[in-house]
Amino acid sequence: MKFRDLTASEIEVRVAQINEKGCVLLLYKDARCDMNILDETVGGENWQREHYECKGNLFCRVGILVPMRDGGAQWVWKSDCGTESNTEAQKGEASDSFKRACFNWGIGRELYTAPFIWVPSGKVKITRTPKGSFKTFDKFSVEKIKIENKRIVGVSIINRSLGQRAFVYAEGQK
Repeated sequence: MKFRDLTASEIEVRVAQINEKGCVLLLYKDARCDMNILDETVGGENWQREHYECKGNLFCRVGILVPMRDGGAQWVWKSDCGTESNTEAQKGEASDSFKRACFNWGIGRELYTAPFIWVPSGKVKITRTPKGSFKTFDKFSVEKIKIENKRIVGVSIINRSLGQRAFVYAEGQK
């Protein structure tokens, strides 16, 4: 079973780390993206998900009805566990376990090949909190992405808040 590559509009960007010199960005997909790709690729009636607990961890298993050579079909399952989110712990854990199970099927696996994304302070508005840490309210998005053989070979990131390109990567170029 092959799933298509993610498009730029399906990839989300968040700040992973920040200091006075800049920030590190992380590329990710959301659960709606996985649901849409499953519906598009195998049909809404040919996949299902199930959540269960194992040793205190929430797992999700995603089953796909796979056609067999004899003309029949069989449910094939792949699963993974999730972690709680900072905002809605239970919902975040369920969503994370689903997204991870979908990675096991190959949906969005190219995100694991993303380059290190560093945005220098000149391309992001950084403020210092009263406690001395750093933060930004800037919003980022993927402008363009090029994927070959399930590997990201080019990507550009826009800082939407400042209206400028914040990062560009092209494999093999410095």
